[in-house]
Amino acid sequence: MPTNAPFRCSIGALLLLAMSGLPCAPAAAETLRVGKAVAEAFSFVPLDIGTRKGLFAKQGLDIESIAFTGDARMQQAMASDSLDIALGSGPAMAFIVKGAPIKAIAAMAGPPLLLAIVVRPDGPKTAADLKGKKISVSTAGSLTYWLVSETSRRQGWGPKGIEIAPMGAMPGQVAAMKRGDIDGAIMDIGNAFELEKRGEGRILVRFTDIKDFHIHVIYATDKLIAQRPDAVRGFLKGWFETIAVMRQNKAETVAIASEVTHKNPEINSRVYDELMSMFSDDGRFDRRALATLAKSYVELQLLPQEPDMTALYTEAFLPK
Repeated sequence: MPTNAPFRCSIGALLLLAMSGLPCAPAAAETLRVGKAVAEAFSFVPLDIGTRKGLFAKQGLDIESIAFTGDARMQQAMASDSLDIALGSGPAMAFIVKGAPIKAIAAMAGPPLLLAIVVRPDGPKTAADLKGKKISVSTAGSLTYWLVSETSRRQGWGPKGIEIAPMGAMPGQVAAMKRGDIDGAIMDIGNAFELEKRGEGRILVRFTDIKDFHIHVIYATDKLIAQRPDAVRGFLKGWFETIAVMRQNKAETVAIASEVTHKNPEINSRVYDELMSMFSDDGRFDRRALATLAKSYVELQLLPQEPDMTALYTEAFLPK
């Protein structure tokens, strides 16, 4: 019976390769399109660090990072199959109830330590002075929107005691604050530190008293979960390995963060000290944090009633 010559040669080549001790050629990396809700927040720097350190490549993944100007636009990209995974906010889980073809796959970070309400140096002196003032946020229904609304509610004014102005990307918000078009803006703590250092802003409100919360959540499309579950597992393994590396290597983390966020190392050193405690080490969802989120959806009138939060997430892909 004739032997297939090409097949015989390929087998021979494999045997010689095995005998030589040389490694086989690596399989092609699997591309994952990963979205950041905003471009320059420290919260999303782990994606860059994990990519540069080869922690996602170790899982056979090639990361294509795509930045947006808020959760709403990123969720639209997921709905149109332009993204596979999104690094977003806890409040964005409400999109799932509304029919978004996604699922929360990991609790990325807890208390909202990232954000602060910043006003002009001559602006309101206390949170009690914010009634009726105009504060900018990224988009309607976003994490920043909820935090301003929650500030109003905690002052006893209900969710609409502060005028909320969705304005997209941060540079436009800062410019509007300088012009006096708005009274303040909610922004990541790195931008807040930078404005304070330049004498162009003053931190008025931090959200350190909100303990039971998931400020950030990692999402995957239903399509990715169904068709490439191993890629989901690999991404989360790479992500949490990255968090561990960041905890052990402040200097390198600050150096990379400074490149990504375009802020000087002094600012990012402060940000690192402020924010590393908020990152989850295992991605598990917290029952009390989920209850806070469920309540927020009704307060923001995103949903008519609190949803069954267990239907919105899965922990099946978390590292064991």
